[in-house]
Amino acid sequence: MFKTPVRGVRASGQAVRHAVAGLVLIALSVAAAVAGSSVWNGAPYPTADPDAVAQRLKDRSDTVYDDFALPERYAADSGSINTGACYYRGLRGITHIDQPRRDVRSFGLDWSVPDIPEATARDAQRRVRERLMKQGWKLIHDGNRAGATFRELGFRFEDPEGVDQIDVRWNDSTTTLFISVYAPCGQVPDEFEEYGWSEADWHPNEETP
Repeated sequence: MFKTPVRGVRASGQAVRHAVAGLVLIALSVAAAVAGSSVWNGAPYPTADPDAVAQRLKDRSDTVYDDFALPERYAADSGSINTGACYYRGLRGITHIDQPRRDVRSFGLDWSVPDIPEATARDAQRRVRERLMKQGWKLIHDGNRAGATFRELGFRFEDPEGVDQIDVRWNDSTTTLFISVYAPCGQVPDEFEEYGWSEADWHPNEETP
């Protein structure tokens, strides 16, 4: 009869166990490193194509301007898209307090329509508000306020995806409709340069400057 090589089987079994244990330790180390990086850096910012974001904000501004349906004598001023600061997330943000990231920017397009009477401003804002609500936008701020010496009308809506925001304001001291359209922070390409950015300018009704 043949005898089973018990010693060889035991040695082989130990080698397998050691190999498995080593793989488990490596996996745990990788997981710990990934978790540590996530805690340190926080959630990553989404990538952003500045030109695409600019076009989206301009399209939203066109729609708001059309919704206003103002008489021709009230002309909107042109606007320009500016970028805003965005900061480090996670624990890294604690060590970089008030230090903005160069590769992450927010976007905002501001424009206005001057010399608007209150009744006209109310009607214009009502039309914009109704359209946004029908499209599922969420009201996140109601800016209607009145005091002994001032009166303000306004609101801010956020799109259904929780991304862009539209802010519309009017006050009786300036009689001007102020419009701001925002896009949140996104990581921009290294080659993006805001100075001289050709896509930044917006003109109502595609007017040429």
